[in-house]
Amino acid sequence: MTLKNRISLLVSLLFTILFGLASTVIFVLYSNFRKEEFRDRLEIKALSNIKLLVNVKEVDDQLLKMIDQNSINKLYDEKTLVFDSHFKLIYSSIDDAKIDWSVNDLKYLKKHKTFFKQQGDYEVYGVFYDTKDKDFYALISATDDYGKRKLLFLRYTLIISYIFFTCICWVLTSLMVKKAMNPLSIFHQKIKNINENNLDTRVESKSNKNEIDLIANEFNFMMDRIEVSYQKQKEFTAHASHELRTPLSRITAQIENTIADSGTSIKGKTFLNTILSDVNHLSELINSLLVLSKIDTNTTGNNEIHRMDEILFSAIENLNKTFPDFVILFEIEESENLDTALEIKGNKNLLEIALSNVLKNACVYSDNKQAKVKISTQENHLVISVLNTGKTLSEKEQKNLFQPFMRGENSKGTSGFGLGLRIVNRILMLHNAKIRYSIPSENTNLFQLIFD
Repeated sequence: MTLKNRISLLVSLLFTILFGLASTVIFVLYSNFRKEEFRDRLEIKALSNIKLLVNVKEVDDQLLKMIDQNSINKLYDEKTLVFDSHFKLIYSSIDDAKIDWSVNDLKYLKKHKTFFKQQGDYEVYGVFYDTKDKDFYALISATDDYGKRKLLFLRYTLIISYIFFTCICWVLTSLMVKKAMNPLSIFHQKIKNINENNLDTRVESKSNKNEIDLIANEFNFMMDRIEVSYQKQKEFTAHASHELRTPLSRITAQIENTIADSGTSIKGKTFLNTILSDVNHLSELINSLLVLSKIDTNTTGNNEIHRMDEILFSAIENLNKTFPDFVILFEIEESENLDTALEIKGNKNLLEIALSNVLKNACVYSDNKQAKVKISTQENHLVISVLNTGKTLSEKEQKNLFQPFMRGENSKGTSGFGLGLRIVNRILMLHNAKIRYSIPSENTNLFQLIFD
């Protein structure tokens, strides 16, 4: 999970939990408040009935029933029972509702003065009222329909609000975190695109107050040091390769002159030919290193447009001089946009080196001294395919195919240094192109050069 998604998830979960707890607390508090309020109303009504019966002589139970029936404060499904000190029922309201009671309830009232309990849908309140002459017990039962409707409305309001605002929170959090992390995404994309050909890439920073800008500044400082070190390394490689070419050329010339001398024995010529072969390999290695050191975005001059078919024909012609026995079967796939696709902006010499290395690779590792070269287009991209038969590479070797000095199992008995495909890959990266290796069938190697 990405950091952006993790932050969004944590913030959204935190809001969801806190809002859920707040809604629960509000509902519980209001539910308790409703009970207390209704309990007070029952208490007032019960005490009013007892006081009317006890203190007002003109009020009997029939008159009290009439008063109770026409009271503006009448409760829903109200039932009132009043008992004397002998637990005898002296008053019962005319409601059809029933109150489940027992003598133990009245004894409990005498001891604790009041109680409040739930009986099904009804809430029952009991109160003990004592006077100088007699004790009275009152039980009143009713349903708080009005309060429960408000509680139900509050519950649905909280549930709907919880769902709605939680969804809004998840969406807004995701958008806000995405916006806040956008500089980091740009930072990541720039880092991802950095390679040896664009070490001059820097990340823009607006201030030093933002943590991301601080990281960007440190990254730019690091890239400055890397670029300087890399440039010094390339300069050293170029200078060393250049300086080594002169003495090697002299050694080669002296060996060739000695071999051509009639006074040199056959045994001496054989020995010198072996040395000459090693010197030539060393010269080839130095030339490859020199080419690698010169491949740079600032010095290649990628402004001219060249036709890749002409460069390919030139590479094939040069290859035939070195490998006259090697046969290349050439094919061009006709398409409407082929002429446009063949025009590539770049450095002609480097592109020719890349094609020559791929063709040479096909020649060296072919088991029948034959390769098939095909020019085609795929989705407006130019594709140059080079196919030959011979030993193929394992999956492990394919992963490191374009690393320097990498040579597969099929290179045993074949001279080389493992730099050819590395040079090809570097040149193609420089021209926004890529090379792909595949095994279309058994003992078949296919290299595809794809140009955008």
